[in-house]
Amino acid sequence: MRPHDDRPRADEEEEDFGPSRSELRRNALDMLKLAGQLMDLPPSRIPKLKLPDDIVDEIGRTRKITAHIARKRQLAYLAKQMRRHGDAAFVDARAALGEDRDRQRQEAAHMHRLEAAREKLLTGGDEALGELFDKYPDLDRQHVRSIVRQARVERDANKPLHAFREIYRLLKELEASQADDAAE
Repeated sequence: MRPHDDRPRADEEEEDFGPSRSELRRNALDMLKLAGQLMDLPPSRIPKLKLPDDIVDEIGRTRKITAHIARKRQLAYLAKQMRRHGDAAFVDARAALGEDRDRQRQEAAHMHRLEAAREKLLTGGDEALGELFDKYPDLDRQHVRSIVRQARVERDANKPLHAFREIYRLLKELEASQADDAAE
């Protein structure tokens, strides 16, 4: 006698029960997150995303609601309306939001690099200044030394950091001009 085997046989057809409850819930939460991201966008960006007209109208209605719980409820309703259209209707919107996130990460990384370079100038002394002058030989050495010295004094005396910000602007301009030269 053979043991009982619950696995379907090759000749029997499997029933398709559709997506599981967990999968439906994950999809609903993803759509709610997308609805929240769409609400955070400036109103001028919404028409560029190629969204269905009823969703654009619903986003406008949801923006008008200011009470916290009512807004949360309306956001859930917006997500429900979006689920009715399916994921295919929001591919462009997801792609645009993904590009925004990538651009923001790149800008943040760029800002952190500039801040690190500024900090290196303030703490590195003449060696750091020498590296900067080697990288940018046309730089006004006297002006740069002056603002670095002034930034150190401001920071040590807990004064407003005007020169500190000026160093950041200078580094940003230098990097932008270098990028322009490389593009040409």
